[in-house]
Amino acid sequence: MDQLLHKIRQCRVCEDHLPLGPRPVVQASGSSRILIIGQAPGTKVHETGIPWNDPSGDELRRWLNMERDLFYNSGLIAIAPMGFCYPGRGRSGDLPPRPECAPLWHEPLFKLMPNIELTLLIGQYAQKYYLKDKPKTLAETVRNRDNFLPDYFPLPHPSPRNRYWRMQNTWFEQEVIPELRERVKACRIEI
Repeated sequence: MDQLLHKIRQCRVCEDHLPLGPRPVVQASGSSRILIIGQAPGTKVHETGIPWNDPSGDELRRWLNMERDLFYNSGLIAIAPMGFCYPGRGRSGDLPPRPECAPLWHEPLFKLMPNIELTLLIGQYAQKYYLKDKPKTLAETVRNRDNFLPDYFPLPHPSPRNRYWRMQNTWFEQEVIPELRERVKACRIEI
């Protein structure tokens, strides 16, 4: 695992496309029990090298009912985004994750994590990549999460930009968050 993580962190495959240069952000261990597959680091995460170290991460930890110390314990929580580096800024937010990362690194990394009990697919890019026969909308995908369990638990991105979606889909907080917390609890995640 250490050798692979070192290779990932040294990756320069898409360097020419990264406005801030490469800084792959990943967290994993052979003993990890929960895998979080998100989109790509934002600028704050790029600066610090700490995954989900931003308001989106604060909201995700609230959803999980998880303190920072636990969340950043790689022996329990693995974090492997669809794109490991900050992809740059577009007209309405960050650009999509670079397409090279997931096909290059996910399979070899996930093979070294045999104890994963829960995989969270956060946002459209992870869901499109991993879910076959995915419904057309994010709401349908999240609402029909039982169709993808036990392999995957789809979630919207916890970005402040998605507040409107959550206001329009109040069932998410009422139904999905409690179920998510129960599934995290079932993974026996403790420090």
